Amino acid sequence: MAGVFDKTAEQYAQRRPGYPKEWFSMLASLTPEHKVAWDAGTGSGQAAISVAEHYDQVIATDVSATQLKHAAEHPKVRYLHTPISTSEDELVSKLGGDNSIDLIISATAVHWFDLPFFYSVANRVLKKPHGIIAVWTYGINTQHLKNSSKMLLEAVLPYIDPRTRHLLEGYKKLPFPFESVGYGSEGSPIELSMEIEMTLVEFVKSLKTVSAFVKSEEQGVELFSDEILKEMKKEWGGTTGRRKFSSISYMLVGKPKSDQSLASN
Repeated sequence: MAGVFDKTAEQYAQRRPGYPKEWFSMLASLTPEHKVAWDAGTGSGQAAISVAEHYDQVIATDVSATQLKHAAEHPKVRYLHTPISTSEDELVSKLGGDNSIDLIISATAVHWFDLPFFYSVANRVLKKPHGIIAVWTYGINTQHLKNSSKMLLEAVLPYIDPRTRHLLEGYKKLPFPFESVGYGSEGSPIELSMEIEMTLVEFVKSLKTVSAFVKSEEQGVELFSDEILKEMKKEWGGTTGRRKFSSISYMLVGKPKSDQSLASN
C-alpha cells in the first residue's frame, strides 16, 4: 500500500466520501468501554474523525506520511506514520501495548494489508474478551451511467492492482479470523447502504483517486478519453447537475476468538 496514493494524497483527502454516522454509533455500541480506538490505514482520516465522536482517543495509522499530511485534524485523533519496516512489537507498542484497544476499524483499506501481520497485531492489542474489529469497503452503483461505465471498465482493466481483488469481491473471500458478533462473518459480510451526491466533475475527480487510475496516470495514460467523457456527460444529463449515487458497502465485524482470549491471560 505504501506510496500508492502519495501523488494524489491531496485529491484523495478532498474527494473520498465520509461514512454514515450510524455505522460508528453501531460499532461503539458493541464495546463496553470507549477509551481507545485504532483506525488502521486511515488515509486522510475520514473514518478516524467519525469514530472520535465515540471514543476518548483515536490512534490513526498509515504507511503513507504524505497522506497523513493531508489528514483532517481533530483533538481526539493522533496520527502515526507506520512505515512498512515497522515490526509487530514496535506497532503494538505504538498502539499502547497488548489488550489496550477497544475498537479497531479499517475503512476501505484492509485489502492492501499484509493480513497475517495485521491480524496478529489486532489479536494482541484488542481488549479481551470484548474488543471489536470492523473492516469494510464500498462500491458505487453506476446504473444510470451504464454505457460510459462499461467503456471505462474496459479501459481501466489493465491497471487494476491484483491486491484489490478482495474489494472487487465485496470482501466475500477476505480472510477474517474473528468470532462473529452478529454483523457479518468470514465469507458472509453484512451489506449496508449509503448515499453519495456529486456533480460530474466531482465524480470524475473522485475516480481519479482510485489506485488503477493513479497507476495509469503514472504511466502517462489518460483513461477518460473524449469519447468516454462525451458518453458520460450524455448519460449524466449535463455537467452542472448533482446526482445521487446509491452505494452498497460490505462490512465484517468480530471479536477475538476464545482461544486468543485465553492465550492473552
